[in-house]
Amino acid sequence: MPPGGFYPLLTASVVPRPIAWVSTVSADGVANLAPYSFFSVSSVNPPVVQFTSVGRKDSLKNIEATGEFVVNLATESLMDKVNQSSALYDHGVSELEELGIASEPSEKVAAPRITDSPIAIEATLHRIVEVGDSFVVMGLVVALAVRQEALAEDGLPSFEAIAPLSRLGRTEWGLPPQVRVIDRPKRP
Repeated sequence: MPPGGFYPLLTASVVPRPIAWVSTVSADGVANLAPYSFFSVSSVNPPVVQFTSVGRKDSLKNIEATGEFVVNLATESLMDKVNQSSALYDHGVSELEELGIASEPSEKVAAPRITDSPIAIEATLHRIVEVGDSFVVMGLVVALAVRQEALAEDGLPSFEAIAPLSRLGRTEWGLPPQVRVIDRPKRP
């Protein structure tokens, strides 16, 4: 396989991937926003989320400097802004300001939450693990904000209401899929 050949093959094979729309603040106070499709939950006790930065991007540098970040849920209604925020802006340029993305203060961290995102996961740095050319950023969840209109009757986020985006291969994006409800089997 040629150098770099595994990246397109892996990202077209491991699908769909949820998108962490990560907001941070630099040591100089500049807000940054970027999408990451290598994103998941690492642990529930303690609650830890993770995303992977391929290379040393501003989000990673800001987290190293401040120890804080917010994962904002990327939704279907925000798809164009999420995509635009993936552009390679110069260091020190705020994607929020450049793209006119509304934000609001977080509860526990300095990084802002995205106003129109239905879920924001506030985190403090747990650890960073270097893997090849990438950095797995793990954050201890210190607050989770969910907009009231995104909650179902059981008090949990409604998949239909949050309409999460996903990344597929190439330039393909995944929209909320059809949902089936299947109970887990009981122990035989």
